[in-house]
Order: sequence, then C-alpha cells, then structure tokens
Amino acid sequence: MSHQPPTALGRLRASLRQSPPLLWSFLYFFFLLTGYYVLRPIRDAVAASNDPATVFPRWLVDWFGGHGIPLGEYQVQVLFMGTFACMLLLQPLHGALVSRFRRRVFLPLLYALFIACLIGFYWAFRAEISGRGAAFFIWVAVFNLYAVSVFWSFMSDIYGDDQARGVYGYIAAGGTMGGLLGPEITTRLVERLGVSNMLLVSIAFLSLCILCIYRLNRWARAREQQRSGRSDEQVIGGGVLDGLKRIATDPLLRWMAVLMFFGVGVGTLLYNEQNTIVRAMTLGDPAAAEVATRFFSRIDRWINWLVLLIQVFVTRALLKRYGVAPLMLGPAIAILFGFAVLTASPLPMLVAMVQVMTRAAEFSLGKPARETIYTKVDAESRYKAKAAIDTVVYRGGDVTFAWVYKGLAAFGSQMVFLVGMGVAAGMALGAWKVIREQRKLPAQPVLQAVPAPR
Repeated sequence: MSHQPPTALGRLRASLRQSPPLLWSFLYFFFLLTGYYVLRPIRDAVAASNDPATVFPRWLVDWFGGHGIPLGEYQVQVLFMGTFACMLLLQPLHGALVSRFRRRVFLPLLYALFIACLIGFYWAFRAEISGRGAAFFIWVAVFNLYAVSVFWSFMSDIYGDDQARGVYGYIAAGGTMGGLLGPEITTRLVERLGVSNMLLVSIAFLSLCILCIYRLNRWARAREQQRSGRSDEQVIGGGVLDGLKRIATDPLLRWMAVLMFFGVGVGTLLYNEQNTIVRAMTLGDPAAAEVATRFFSRIDRWINWLVLLIQVFVTRALLKRYGVAPLMLGPAIAILFGFAVLTASPLPMLVAMVQVMTRAAEFSLGKPARETIYTKVDAESRYKAKAAIDTVVYRGGDVTFAWVYKGLAAFGSQMVFLVGMGVAAGMALGAWKVIREQRKLPAQPVLQAVPAPR
C-alpha cells in the first residue's frame, strides 16, 4: 500500500504535535499578533482622520492654527516624527533592561508595561482625553516594533540556524493567523463595543503571551546550556547604547540597517498614498472613523491570508533548500516591479494591490529570512543591535520618507512612485549585501534537538 507524501498543512500539524517548544512559539506569536491587529485598524483610522482636533492635544492644534499652518495637511508627518522621537528616547531604556536583567525577567516585565499602557488608553478613550489619538498612534507603533523584535530575539535563544530554517515559517504562520483573527474581531465588534472596549480585547491576548514566555523559558535555558555549558542564561551586560555601536562597526548589521531603512521607505510611500486616498473617501462622512477602521481591517485581512498561504506552502521549503537569498531578493524585485506599474498607472485599486503585495512579501519571506540570520550572531547583536535596527532605524525610515512623500505629492502620484522605484532599488542593494555578509559568518556546530525539560 503506497503512502501519499504529507502535505504542507499535514507537516505543520505533525510538527506542532511533536515539538512542544514549536507549539508554544506558534501560540505566542498567534496571541501577540492577534492583540496587535485588534489595535492596528484603530491606529490607522487615527492617521486618516480629517479632524486634527480629535487626534492631537488642543495646545498643539492651537499652536499650529496661531502660526497659520494647517495641521491636517501635516498630520501623518507629525505623527511619524513623534513616533521616531519616542523610539530615540526609549532606546537607552531598552538597552538598560537588556544589560541588567535576564531575559526571563525583562520579557514578562515588558509585556506587563504594555498591558498597563493599554489600561491607561482605555481610560483616556472613555474620558475622551484631548490628544488621545496621537498618543495611541505613537504607542501602537512603538509597541508593535518592540514586541515583535523581542519575540524573534527570544526565538533565536531557542532555535539554532538549521532548526530555524525548518520552523520559522511555521512560527510566522502562527502570527499570520493572529493577523487574520485580529482584524476580523475589530471589523465585527468595533461598532457594537466601541473603540475603547477593543483595547480590553487586546489586553486579554497580551496576557496569554506572558504565559507562553513562561513555558518557553525552560527550552531557552536548555538551549543555553547546550550552546555554552552554562546551566542558566547570563545577563548580557554592557552599555545601554551598545546596539547602535554594533551597527556602526559590524558590516552585516550595517547592511541590515540599510535594508531596513529602504524597505521601510517603500512601505511608507505606499502607506501615505493610501492614507490620502482614504481621507478623500471619508471626507464629510459622520462615521468616518468607523468606515476607515473597517477599510484598513479589510486590507490587513487580505494581506494576512496571502501571507499565510506563502508561509505554509513556500517559506519553509525555500529556506530549507536555498537558504535566505531568494527570500530576501524576491520581495525587493517584486516591489520594484510594483512601483514601476504604479508609475505608469497610479490607480487607487492598484495602490491597494501593491500595498498588499509589498507587506505580504515582507511578512512571509523577507522577515523570516532576516530572523534566521540572527540565530547565528551573539546575544548582544540579537537583543541590542537588532532592537535598534527594528525600532530606531525602522522609525527613522518612517519619518524620513513621510516627509519625502509630502514633497513629492505636490508633483502627483506618478512622481511618488517614480522615486519609489529608486527606493526599491536601494532595498534590493541592501538585500544583496546582507546575503553576501551573512555567508561570512562561522558555521554553527550541529546541535541536538532540545528535549522537553522535566
């Protein structure tokens, strides 16, 4: 009797059953991105609001008005500048936490801080505090980058390079399923429960992340003992700005930062163009916030369905057989092609389609490939330099290209996408350089699978 080869979904189910750490990693990312994607459409609706008075604190609205500057025309740029400033201020704090505390301590502490912030925003939305929209937009942007960056750093504590190639596609699929559930929850419940109560839903999912961290700590400690012979994880130590210093001196990390900067650039140009389209679409609508929230949640849903299909059926196979090269170069080339199409015909529907393609390629291919590389570097690079690239460099790209968009928009959408082709070319160069540099890393010793601790 012949046996059919297992399908991709069959391999996923079997892997989750046979590997407890993979199951908990899968659930951790699922809960994290569900909680985030409940919040993301609310954040995007804030940026697309046509009334700055509902977004910014009254004193800032009055200051802009007193100087004859229409704040609404610079809304996204101001929000991105605020986000970047917060990233710069938080980088030393993050470095201090990483330097002084073991991961099993600062990871739950970080999530407890996230939950405390959401409780504060719940009160601010209920009380209609002035400036709550801008503060929430900035906080969600900070939360997303730090929470996801730390998640993947933690995964590199548990899995070696060869294991990562086999399981990172599956773990990312867990996050994508959360990315599908989160917008669905918001789409169905936001009009019934209101914006403030959606924050309580997110808190519930983030609380489950802490449980997953607690369960995974045992495998992280076992892997640390297998790697170094130490019975427990060690404090990383060092200074609070060591991550930025590492980026400046290490060629691999430097090109990782270049890749991130230009990769963010193409996304920011698309995001701003889409934001302009939504603001025009909802102008004068009394239910503009709810309409914009539903629109962005649908975009997120389309992206995550495409990401899930690629992660389950393509990502693992490519990583195992060819390594990171096609996963890093493929998205850059696809984005370059998409911007060329938009330069020729910048229709709103095409903008949405290229936005879906760009983010789907990043989440399903580019990000798992980059995270696999981090399994081959030391803990300081994983927790400090990586965090700086994923936060400061990321939001630096955001604010830079938000202003680039503002200047280009005066010349029309075609000029935006023509320049975007150059940005996509910079992304492709960064990907090629990272591929070359990561090949110089020393080969890791073959490690046995970590047994389930007793």
